[in-house]
Amino acid sequence: MNKTQSAPKKTASRGHVIINAEECKGCELCIAACPAKVLFLTDRFNTHGYHPSAYLGEGCTGCGICFYNCPEPGAITVFRHWDQVTETAYCPHCGKEQKIFPKESDPSVKLCSGCLNPVTTEKTVPIK
Repeated sequence: MNKTQSAPKKTASRGHVIINAEECKGCELCIAACPAKVLFLTDRFNTHGYHPSAYLGEGCTGCGICFYNCPEPGAITVFRHWDQVTETAYCPHCGKEQKIFPKESDPSVKLCSGCLNPVTTEKTVPIK
């Protein structure tokens, strides 16, 4: 690398994808459609015998193309402005600390970003 070149900057993900493994049928349409190439097919089976898609965990642009290509309603949730989700709480369903966000229809209810189930916000921690 010479003096006029610089190392590529790692940018924060603008979006985040949650794939409901039980709704996913492993058709791979979301994987093929994703311009950022951040989705993949897992090795594990869901209860229906399919290999569900999954998100790598970073690199999503929040464009939603995977959502619009998915034939299964409710299988894919895309978050835009993921960097603005700033609270975490322990989710008993996931068994770990997860980012939480307000439910659109009832902002007093907070949902887990890992499983989309409601969580109590008694132990909410702001992300620094």
